[in-house]
Amino acid sequence: MESPDVQSFLTTLGAHADWFNPSGAVTIARAPGRLDVMGGIADYSGSLVLQLPIGAAAFAAAQWSDDGRVHIRTTDPSAGHGAADVTAPLQDLLGAYADVRAHFTADASRRWAAYVAGAITVLHRERGILFNRGIRWLIASEVPAGKGVSSSAAIEVAAMQALCGLLGLALDGRKMALLCQKVENLVVGAPCGVMDQMTAACGRAGSLLALVCQPAELQPPVALPDGIEVFGIDSGIRHAVTGADYSSVRVGAFMGYRILADIAGPAWPGYLANVTPRDWESRFREHVPERLTGAEFLSRYGGFPDTVTTIDRARAYAVRQPTAHPIYEHDRVQRFRALLQRTPIDSTAMSELGALMFQSHQSYSDCGLGSDGTDALVALVRQAGPARGLYGAKITGGGSGGTVAVLARKGSRGAVGDIAAAYAQQTGRPAAIIEGSSDGAVAWGIRHGESHLRNPRSQSRPRTLGDH
Repeated sequence: MESPDVQSFLTTLGAHADWFNPSGAVTIARAPGRLDVMGGIADYSGSLVLQLPIGAAAFAAAQWSDDGRVHIRTTDPSAGHGAADVTAPLQDLLGAYADVRAHFTADASRRWAAYVAGAITVLHRERGILFNRGIRWLIASEVPAGKGVSSSAAIEVAAMQALCGLLGLALDGRKMALLCQKVENLVVGAPCGVMDQMTAACGRAGSLLALVCQPAELQPPVALPDGIEVFGIDSGIRHAVTGADYSSVRVGAFMGYRILADIAGPAWPGYLANVTPRDWESRFREHVPERLTGAEFLSRYGGFPDTVTTIDRARAYAVRQPTAHPIYEHDRVQRFRALLQRTPIDSTAMSELGALMFQSHQSYSDCGLGSDGTDALVALVRQAGPARGLYGAKITGGGSGGTVAVLARKGSRGAVGDIAAAYAQQTGRPAAIIEGSSDGAVAWGIRHGESHLRNPRSQSRPRTLGDH
């Protein structure tokens, strides 16, 4: 029997049967959001990251259309999307990335559709796939938008997987995730790292996806020990990876990269994360200014290696702390993984894990990516402490709001609920709890759903095509 979320989507598919041709094949894909347990914004600097695929997921159903147009419908236009239905000529999606991006950004109500339609552009440009038929997509997502749990990557991966099902194209999870990152970077125009798409594609339920972002090297997943649970608590403050804070911190980190690379010369290890904390303190730190204007940096160095952000000559950027963050974070994440792999996990190890999360949270704040809401949640977790089964907490993803990840002893759901209630009372903001875990798109596979167009009441299991 299908899980409740699959059954719910099949019911939704039937309710939107008029969106599709009832005699045509429909492919269905599912991709979860993710909870950033450790690593976060250090991904674009080559860090190890540990990500939990959450229970909430995005679904995409896709079908060929013979009208030469791409039609995209979302079932939740209120979630920051704008128009519920977006239609575009297929040919408008087969041009240069900048042109396709401009097509969607010209109208704010249509921007959300770029996360879906971008799959066509990327497969055409990167894989040489020739599209001569239009496509109809239906998107339904339970991953909360703007909460720092990667709703965008879940939609990108589900849409890409469903499209690959139509094409009969078998992509492994890593390749699919890298293509979906291009959707977000080059079509949507958001400068994200790759950990979100990798988790949505390759995650396994109950385990942390371990990824060394150099550029995207999967490590063996890290199973959560039986005595540990990880929750998310939404701060109610909307997060956006396209926000100026995230972008400016990323620019600052790549400025630091260029400065350190010039100092190191041929011995440069390739990524900021490969610089050890000891080398940073003894060799590099004093050569990196706390702040630099874009004009000063460009006059000295000419440019930097990031291809998805640009330097504003008139802006002053923090450089030292954004450079230091991935150096220390990579070290913290490695220690965090080693502690999780201890058997058994005792209270001392739990306290050490929690301390690493608190340190990561503080480093976000030092970069300017904190928020009063996430700080308040972390403070409440620290106050409750091990006596309530709570050991650590940190802001997640791109920061500046969104969700806080909480490390808890198994059976501490009540304590997490009390934290959420206390936060809501203090701030007047609702604090939803994010819990559970589920498989990524590759493990879930691709399924067929055309029977639900012909018989909307049907709850039978759709035919499985197999994993790609």
